[in-house]
Amino acid sequence: MKVAIMFSGGKDSTFAIDYAKHMGWEISYLLSVKPTRTDCYLFHYATVEHTPQQAEAMGLNHFLLGCDVANPKQEAQIVRSFVEKNKVDALILGGVGLQVTQLRSLQKALMPSKTEVFASHAGYDHEEIIEKMIKKGYDIRITQVASEGLGSEWLGKQITKTTFEDLKKRSQKYGFHIGFEGGYADTFVCDGPIFKKRIILEEAEKVMEDKYSGYLMVKKLRLVDKVSILR
Repeated sequence: MKVAIMFSGGKDSTFAIDYAKHMGWEISYLLSVKPTRTDCYLFHYATVEHTPQQAEAMGLNHFLLGCDVANPKQEAQIVRSFVEKNKVDALILGGVGLQVTQLRSLQKALMPSKTEVFASHAGYDHEEIIEKMIKKGYDIRITQVASEGLGSEWLGKQITKTTFEDLKKRSQKYGFHIGFEGGYADTFVCDGPIFKKRIILEEAEKVMEDKYSGYLMVKKLRLVDKVSILR
């Protein structure tokens, strides 16, 4: 099967790539959309502009589009227009399918072209997915927060076995989804078993919009050969 993957650069869409590779599907391209505003319904805001470097690190084809609207139907049309010109059998979203607005909007938009749209890990337990990613060696950084219990101290922090235990406790206390479904937080993946090179975040600025909401503005990063790191 020939597939495209909606790629925000975060943990869920990165694991969708992992899943597609495991299934033996042909990944035609990754498709990212960078909004000019923070209130889009379907697309992440923070660090999406750096998805080309992630795609390069994984050795995959990649396309980056823009979005200046905040309307799920109009946002979905941006994806539809591109996919109809770059045909695939399916468009895969990361996550377990809880992002209902995104999933249904894209399914409806691509229905006329008979392009299947589905979440890569529908029905899976999100906590188990994150733990599996940590165990497999994925380097996941938090790049946007929007919940009580999360603040500037979490921006740029890596999700490790230790920090994930803290996140689970905070999730129970403050009520945010442990997998961040619903926009509680966004992430950026710097490395993992499907990466041929590792991404180093060299310079970043924390931008807080209020006490609990903000994002990480990455000003400088670089790709490093993994062999050189071992040396």
